[in-house]
Amino acid sequence: MLDGMKVLDFSHYIPGPFASLRLADFGAEVVKVEPPNGDLARSEEFNNIFQANNANKKSISLNLKDQHDLEIVKQLIRKADILIEGFRPGVMKRLGLAYDDVKKINEKIIYCSITGYGQQGELALLGSHDINYMSLSGVLSQLKDKSGKPIHPSITLADMVGSFVATEQILAALYARERTGKGMYIDVSLLDGLLSMMNNHFMIEHDSGLQRGMEQLAGTIVSYYIYETKDGRFVSLAALERKFWEHFCIASQKQEWLDFHQSPANESNPVFVEICQWFKSKTLSEWIEFSRKVDCCLTPVLEVHEAKEWFSKEHSRKMVDIHDDRIHIATRYDCQIFHKRAQAPKLDEHREEIIKRWRNS
Repeated sequence: MLDGMKVLDFSHYIPGPFASLRLADFGAEVVKVEPPNGDLARSEEFNNIFQANNANKKSISLNLKDQHDLEIVKQLIRKADILIEGFRPGVMKRLGLAYDDVKKINEKIIYCSITGYGQQGELALLGSHDINYMSLSGVLSQLKDKSGKPIHPSITLADMVGSFVATEQILAALYARERTGKGMYIDVSLLDGLLSMMNNHFMIEHDSGLQRGMEQLAGTIVSYYIYETKDGRFVSLAALERKFWEHFCIASQKQEWLDFHQSPANESNPVFVEICQWFKSKTLSEWIEFSRKVDCCLTPVLEVHEAKEWFSKEHSRKMVDIHDDRIHIATRYDCQIFHKRAQAPKLDEHREEIIKRWRNS
C-alpha cells in the first residue's frame, strides 16, 4: 500500500521505531538514521526490543553534529516522503533539522515528532517514561487491585498507543498531500494518545462522578468477571448480552442463575459465590473446551508463551511467526507479511546502498 514511499526514522527505543515498523509493513522503505553508537536499544539489555521494532528496515550511521554527515542527511531528506524523530523539543532545531529547516529542502515532506508531552506546554521538556504517562492520563487509576492500589503494568501502553497515533496521523497527512501537494508537521504526544483513550471515562465522570468508567465493565457484575479455575488459572467471562448469559447458564445446567445476569460480583451475593465455585470445579483446559462449544464470550487468560504459540498457528490467523530462533510479530493481518519481513539491520549496514540509490532516484 505504501510501496515507493521513503521514510527516514531518527527515533530510538519503541514509539518511533514501532510506528516506522508499521509503515514498513505497509510497504514503505524505512531507513534508520542512527548515531555512531546506534539506536539506544542496540544494547545487550534492550536487544530484544530493538529486534522486535526494527525488522524490515535499513540502517545508515551518521553523526548529525558533523557537517559532512549532516549534508548526507539533507540529501536524503530531499528524496524522503516521511521523517520521524523522537528527540526532546528543540534538539532537531539545534541540529538545523527542525521542520522549518527541512521543509526548505523538501516542502512535501511529512515530518512527525514523537515526544512524551508534545512540543509546547509546561511539561514539554520533562523526562518521563511509560508509567508516568499512564499515571497522569488516569489510565493507571483504572488498573487497581482489590485494596485500591494501582497495579504496576508490564506493558508499555503509552509507547504502543503513541505509535498507533503517529502512524494514523502520518497516513492522514499522506492522504492530504495527495489532494493539496503540501507536506505537514505532526506533533505527537504519548500522553495525548492515552488521554484520548480515556474518552469514555472522562465523559462518564463528568456527568455522573463515577471514577471507573462503565461500572458493569469494571468487575462489578457476575456476567463480566475474571474467574479462577481448578488449577489456579483464570478465565474471562463477558456475557453482557442476555443471550450469552443464557447460553452459559443453560450449558452449565444452572438455569436458576438466569435472573441474576446483572447481579453484583461480591461475596454478599450467594449466586456469585456459587459461580466462583463452579469455575473452580474445572481446569483451564476444560473451560477452554467448554468455551469452544458454548457461545457465551468465555476465553482463557493466556500467559505470554501461550499466546505466542496460539497465534503462531495458521488456524488462528498467524499473527506470530516462529522459525528456529527467529520470531516476528505482525503489525496487521496479512497472509504474506512474514514472507516480506527481513531481520533488523546491523548498524550502518546499508550506507552505500542508501546513499547511491537515494541520490539517483
